[in-house]
Amino acid sequence: MTLTPLASNNAVDDDPRRYEHLSTIRLEDPDAVARAAKARRRHPGVKAGRQNFIVAADHPARGALAVGNDPVAMADRRQLLDRLQIALANPAVDGVLASPDIMDDLLLLGALDGKLVFGSMNRGGLSGLVNEFDDRFTGHTAAALKELGADGGKMLTRICLGDPDTVATLEATARAIDSLAERKLIAMVEPFLSVRENGRVRNDLTTNAVIKSIAIAEGLGSTSAYTWMKLPVVAEMDRVMAATTMPTVLLGGDPDGSQDEVFATWGTALALPGVQGLTVGRTLLYPADGDVAGAVAAAASLLHQTTEIPEN
Repeated sequence: MTLTPLASNNAVDDDPRRYEHLSTIRLEDPDAVARAAKARRRHPGVKAGRQNFIVAADHPARGALAVGNDPVAMADRRQLLDRLQIALANPAVDGVLASPDIMDDLLLLGALDGKLVFGSMNRGGLSGLVNEFDDRFTGHTAAALKELGADGGKMLTRICLGDPDTVATLEATARAIDSLAERKLIAMVEPFLSVRENGRVRNDLTTNAVIKSIAIAEGLGSTSAYTWMKLPVVAEMDRVMAATTMPTVLLGGDPDGSQDEVFATWGTALALPGVQGLTVGRTLLYPADGDVAGAVAAAASLLHQTTEIPEN
């Protein structure tokens, strides 16, 4: 079956049967996922001087469905796929970061041709879980990502100095970095110093805390040759970026400010040495005004593209 991605100017569809064919394929021909992965045209590769734009869609697998004041904004898979296809149809969007379920849907939809592909590796630290810091690797493995023809894997690395589960997460992260490096795949490490307050995990987004998290995370694994950082945009980003020589992508999170304010902070950070681009999800897929294509285009306009990437 040939499947066509949505055009970038399509509104979010409301036909409840629009993805029924995905269920049929999964039922009758599950090997179609592997075939789609093998047939996919690869991205021509990352280059210095050309910042990359990656859309993140791995939040639901950790039970994190909220955007802003809506606790279940990301719960409707059909709407999420609509929004992802709108984003990926913009030629300025280089790729996706997704959990296996979403990745497989996008492969079947033919939405990942020519795109960078990053798999989400550890989703076991469920949002609100009593042992949330025991963030086990329950998603993509390095072997599976290699088989898919992916470019790398991402791991959330929350460091809580008051929680004994942190050491297991650090050890598992180091093993994952090594496993990816053995296959020449990028390890996208997303570190935070975190605390538990009133039963909830909070990431410390002070400048010094982010710098300390980088120092710990970039030392994980027996090699850092294939390691990237995925970092929040915080105050004094010049100090943050001075803490690492690793390629760094900026994450969006679930910001409190207006879209214009958020984009302004991204624009400033993108001008710093070592910043390789954006890896953003909820902010662009669920903008306050509902205009996914507009939010994606606005974010793409912030990127620095001084090197042309030839088409395959």
